[in-house]
Amino acid sequence: MQLDQARKGQTVRITSIPNKLTRVQALRLGISEGTVITCREVVPAGPVVVARNRQEIAIGRRLAKTIEVEPF
Repeated sequence: MQLDQARKGQTVRITSIPNKLTRVQALRLGISEGTVITCREVVPAGPVVVARNRQEIAIGRRLAKTIEVEPF
């Protein structure tokens, strides 16, 4: 499933970031393949807010649609 489909409070592991440009953008946010993150909030028609190491990051919906995750 994609990151934008995660539910509030769900913990997921990033399995794939297929696009090179998307991978670079995610690395700037401190997210890479294998990273375990918790979905804090899913804003309708807006960003997906995730938490990793007590840091919250808002990821745009278009970027979140390209990141493959699995429940952890």
